[in-house]
Amino acid sequence: MKKRIAILPGDGIGPEVCEAATTVLNEIGTMFQHQFEFVYGDLGGIAIDKTGNPLPKETLTICKNSDAVLLGAVGGPKWDTLPGEQRPEKGLLGLRKELGLFANLRPVTIYDALADSSPLKDEVIQGVDLVIVRELTGGLYFGEPRERRGEGKEELAVDTLVYSRKEIERIVRKGFEFAEIRGGTLTSVDKANVLESSRLWREVVDEVAKEYPNISYSHMLVDNAAMQLVRNPRQFDVIVTENMFGDILSDEASMITGSLGMLPSASLSEDGPGLFEPIHGSAPDIAGKGIANPLATLSSVAMMLTYAFSMTEEADVLSAAINDVLEAGHRTADLTSDERAVLSTTEMTNQVIQALTKKAVNS
Repeated sequence: MKKRIAILPGDGIGPEVCEAATTVLNEIGTMFQHQFEFVYGDLGGIAIDKTGNPLPKETLTICKNSDAVLLGAVGGPKWDTLPGEQRPEKGLLGLRKELGLFANLRPVTIYDALADSSPLKDEVIQGVDLVIVRELTGGLYFGEPRERRGEGKEELAVDTLVYSRKEIERIVRKGFEFAEIRGGTLTSVDKANVLESSRLWREVVDEVAKEYPNISYSHMLVDNAAMQLVRNPRQFDVIVTENMFGDILSDEASMITGSLGMLPSASLSEDGPGLFEPIHGSAPDIAGKGIANPLATLSSVAMMLTYAFSMTEEADVLSAAINDVLEAGHRTADLTSDERAVLSTTEMTNQVIQALTKKAVNS
């Protein structure tokens, strides 16, 4: 059966890494006899330029009528002076809300071939394999009231942190489910010593934990979690936390690997299409130069194959091909200081396809 994928290239390097993704998906389709249909939509800055809206209705319709959504990146300095409600990032936040994408998964895994790229010592990062499960549709980013008022020295800004018990239960249960699948432990991160919302969060975690008696869990304050991710990241297996804390901690955790260009993410709803995207930004300084690292996007494709289509074998083969390419010493500019060894986006994509082909021949 044909799988319909909404492709939202977005801004900056987004179109380049999305092109890499569709090329690889077509190769996987040929290898495993699948049919993928790509339907394109505009999101973010490019959508503002075309329609004045960072999330056009046409794009939202395309996404809702698809089996999965692949996003490149949004934003850039061109749109930084726009009011908050009109900026590219508002389109992404709106898409998450409209699709009910409440659970963001960000795996952090060390590739042995890239261990030297990490700012942390080898003995600290060896064996790191964790997942951050971040609540995505509530908290400070969506709470009301949200306003600025007054003038001059009397001007003030208000953002409101709001969570309902239902929202917390939903994401916490997802965290326990992943801990159960992985056969690991759960760390719930909050700020219960200061925030009322975190005190509710902690209460809900303790209640939901009773449904998973075989899962060992603990609570950790967010400032301590930030420190522990650098000090001893191996202690973590699944981390579940609210929206803003998850945003910050997942970016911090990404640097354990040494490059934002390597990490994927998946945002899942209860029953609709999921959104899959690399966690790096739009990198406008290198856009159009053909040197962007496509591997985070290709890893996001692997997550799509797993979570959207239940194609676990295909996902495993793609992930193994990415690892083989890195083990063979292939690098994009963000992964090496040796300019002579740098591959372009297209060249790196072709290396992954060659690795896929070898696995098909040997299987």
